[in-house]
Amino acid sequence: MRHKELRIALVCYGGVSLAVYMHGVTRELWQLARASRDFHSTSSSPDGVGKVYRDLLERIAAEQDLHVRVLPDIMSGASAGGINTVFLAQAVHSGQSLEPLTDLWLEVADVDELVDPKARLKWRFSKMWAQPFATWLLNRPGGDLADAVAPETRAEVERKVSHLVRGRWFEPPFSGIGFSRLLERAFSAMAESKIEKPLLPPGHPLDLYVTTTDFHGYLELLRLHSPPVVEDTEHRMPISFRTRTPAAGGRDLANPLELVFAARATASFPGAFPPLRVEEIDQLSNLTERTWAGRDDFIQRIMPVHAARDSIENVSLIDGSVLVNKPFAGAISALQGRPAQREVDRRFVYVDPRPDRSSNRTSEKNEPVGFFSAIFGSLSTIPREQPIRDNLEQLEEQSREAERLRRIVSALRPEVDAAVDKLFGRTLFLDRPTPARLNAWRQKAQQAAAERAGYAFHAYAQAKFAGIVTRLARLAIEAAPKLAVDDTSPIEAVLRAELAQRGLDTLSAPGGGASPEAIAFLREHDIGFRIRRLRLLARRLARDWEADPDIPDDALEKGRDAVFEILALYFEKEGVAALGSSFEPLAESVLQDPGSLLDMIEAKRLLPDLDERAEEMLAVALEQMPKNLRRRMLLTYLGFPFYDVATLPLLRNEGLTEFDPVKVDRISPDDARSIREGGTRATLRGIEFYNFGAFFSRAYRENDYLWGRLHGAERMIDLVCSTVSKPFAEDTRRSFKREAFNAILDEEQDAKRCSKKLIEEIRREVSERLPD
Repeated sequence: MRHKELRIALVCYGGVSLAVYMHGVTRELWQLARASRDFHSTSSSPDGVGKVYRDLLERIAAEQDLHVRVLPDIMSGASAGGINTVFLAQAVHSGQSLEPLTDLWLEVADVDELVDPKARLKWRFSKMWAQPFATWLLNRPGGDLADAVAPETRAEVERKVSHLVRGRWFEPPFSGIGFSRLLERAFSAMAESKIEKPLLPPGHPLDLYVTTTDFHGYLELLRLHSPPVVEDTEHRMPISFRTRTPAAGGRDLANPLELVFAARATASFPGAFPPLRVEEIDQLSNLTERTWAGRDDFIQRIMPVHAARDSIENVSLIDGSVLVNKPFAGAISALQGRPAQREVDRRFVYVDPRPDRSSNRTSEKNEPVGFFSAIFGSLSTIPREQPIRDNLEQLEEQSREAERLRRIVSALRPEVDAAVDKLFGRTLFLDRPTPARLNAWRQKAQQAAAERAGYAFHAYAQAKFAGIVTRLARLAIEAAPKLAVDDTSPIEAVLRAELAQRGLDTLSAPGGGASPEAIAFLREHDIGFRIRRLRLLARRLARDWEADPDIPDDALEKGRDAVFEILALYFEKEGVAALGSSFEPLAESVLQDPGSLLDMIEAKRLLPDLDERAEEMLAVALEQMPKNLRRRMLLTYLGFPFYDVATLPLLRNEGLTEFDPVKVDRISPDDARSIREGGTRATLRGIEFYNFGAFFSRAYRENDYLWGRLHGAERMIDLVCSTVSKPFAEDTRRSFKREAFNAILDEEQDAKRCSKKLIEEIRREVSERLPD
């Protein structure tokens, strides 16, 4: 049976109290990932909506001979969306439950809980002269509460709006440390929940990226033609985490104080919450008695310029959506270098609770822009709501490049296979592929490819050399933030000078091919070549690339397992962590002594020794393959230098890396209309009071959370069904959606989290729109 990984990069927009809706959506992604994990481990799934998701996966396996594994492995968020991505990433990595976050949103995401005690009314008649403004907020055109919620809710909302408007002025009404404590309580509750296995395979990378805004900013250097260097102010300060998934549950993605820092910083809505300062998390550490052992390392990593200048106490972080409300760039940057053990269907899924945001200004477009409208629009609305066209075009270009790569390799394959056949003759496929023979054959093939490339080899060699030097320079910057360099250029310059002194001023030998010095350098440092070669082997083991009915599926599966086990050896050597703590001082002095850095990387990685181990493992795998599959693998392994010479200088990044295009899907009320038409305005209540509405009423939060789950479930089923080659009939998809909707309503009714009236109302709509 074929296996496919549906990998999801989740992008959550900002939306203030619409965070409650986004939590409902992310909760369904969590439930789907749990059901997928249990299906592949043959564990029992919980009842409820998890069973519906598992039934869907089993139906696909039974009817289409396809095992689909759902892997949410990249999360990127801003503001309210940032909070949800932080908690989802923790649940995916640790195997902890996401249930406590539901309680946080429903029970304590309320103005009565969030308001700073110092900002509360001292007595009930305080600032009564401000009451008309509160009345206007409640009854402004288009915002009548009588049409939004049940009459019994109106008094609660009126009281809270009145108290907030008449409370403290000219200072944020909500408490910063209070918000941080609420977030910390949720992480503590998650840690006390039932621990399951992580939702990703062991060793699989997990990336979390949230946006924040440095209010004061910091100066950075820009290199121009004239003048050669200028200073500019940078205010973006993203916070990212990258880790490998552990084999067992219970391990935090990062220190919970650092996760609180990220969630609190990205959601510091200007005017509502005070900016986050590092001292607030220090205070939280004292209040909760949590130790922050890696504090200095974390601070240095996320704000290296401030740390180098010893000015972290002056940093004030405000809402990440001020500058980046749609954080696609962070998720896109996490794509590079991700391993693939199976056929991959990569999706970028973004959650947008208010795709209708521009429609409410349609009636005003024929009117001249007024004085205050121009000011407030330029300061807030326009920068926060720029379209995502640029990001989508970048993903589309990557997908087109992947398709070009597939076509190039397919076109080259007959010629490369013929060249390998001619180079080795029939004895290649008659001899047993021992490690010694693989080593000798590999070196012979690489030399032949270099010699036959002619003048094209110079471009190829320079592309390889430039890529390696750049990667080495990036390692130095990552390991030593104190260098405070704005790009890799200065480090690349000293590395090139050092390598020229070692005989690498030219890469080609007089008689053609690579010089002895170049061969030695590539053997010690060209880890990218090894990874590209193994990725191509993995792709030739995939049915979707090359169907061959004479090769059994289990042989392909075993072959893929072996290839990715070998790949893991090289992945472990890629990053800074593999170089140890002693690498940092050498990185800090790279501009003065680049030779020591090169020598240490060579000594730590020991790539030639790793090659021997890899070829031992490959020889064993080849020995176990049927002859027709073994022939394909040998032709690919030995023919790879020919492919690489042809593709590396033509393509961006590193040539033969990712082969699969990226698809983009949206989750919003406008995309999930199986139960109710009308989109956002017909379903969500948090859109009141400029998206603060859900902070004023538990009924608002229950409504938005429940619709988030229902919309999330509908789109999860759409996502899974869209990854199969033979789409299900519409009646089948509707049946799964109806079961999922009813399962969610049953769960919430049993948990007594949402009002009975709300559940019964939606249940009637489900039965009317989706009858049995």
